[in-house]
Amino acid sequence: MISGLDHFVLVCPDIAMGTAIYERLLGRSVDWRASSGGAATALFRLGNTSLELMAPDGEGTVADRLREIISEEGPGLKSLAFGTDDIALAHHKLTRRGLMPDEVAGGASTNEIDGKTRKWSRFRCSDSQTAGVKTFVVSPESSLPLADALASSAKSLDHVVINTPNPDRALGLYGARLGLDLALDRTREEWKTRFLFFRTGGLTFEVIHRLGETHDPSASDSIWGLTWEVDDLSAAHARLTEAGFNVSEQRTGRKPGSTVFTVRDGTLGVPTLFIAHSSR
Repeated sequence: MISGLDHFVLVCPDIAMGTAIYERLLGRSVDWRASSGGAATALFRLGNTSLELMAPDGEGTVADRLREIISEEGPGLKSLAFGTDDIALAHHKLTRRGLMPDEVAGGASTNEIDGKTRKWSRFRCSDSQTAGVKTFVVSPESSLPLADALASSAKSLDHVVINTPNPDRALGLYGARLGLDLALDRTREEWKTRFLFFRTGGLTFEVIHRLGETHDPSASDSIWGLTWEVDDLSAAHARLTEAGFNVSEQRTGRKPGSTVFTVRDGTLGVPTLFIAHSSR
């Protein structure tokens, strides 16, 4: 039913500024730019998903709502769009599983770079059933081509981190209801964290619950951070340093055979790691 994470959305105050930041961060050129209905978007195609930047554009209800979100919450990761090969089946199953999806609707976008048009079908699940994370299911008519990239460039999204005050609710949502593969459920007392790892479409959803803190189990989840995979971590570290990003030293990652570094700021409010896997 769910084939992967088609894309995820990072809301920012200005599309030109956001695009310039993420071209430097990812080491890739933007693949798609469009503007419609009060929102400007920029899409970066990776090996296993796409990052969509979204910013208010002009006036109107959508632009006003985006400005309100940025004013109240700041820029950052706001929504997930899962991919499916059968939108009707996905709608039927998620209705039966209580996610209260709205009706399937069509959409289209024209690329300001080359004039090409993309079309898709999608629906949105109820925020009340997805722990407050804006969650869509989308079936595009065609996929964006994947451009070649340097060894220092982000080639795919290794994992996305979601904070939850209610890990049992997350187990039900991402596992039983959305149907992602639960790969690991582990508590690490030394880190005071319970980790839930779900896999789909070649990337990992790392859902974390902080132990020893006071939580309201009815509070919303939040999309927290990203880890980008590269082929050559040293080259990526040098590239980002030269581009002016504040990066940490390289260090051994928690996953065996991995090396990582942190991008400390300048990512539009998104905690960001880069990772390379020596065993792959």
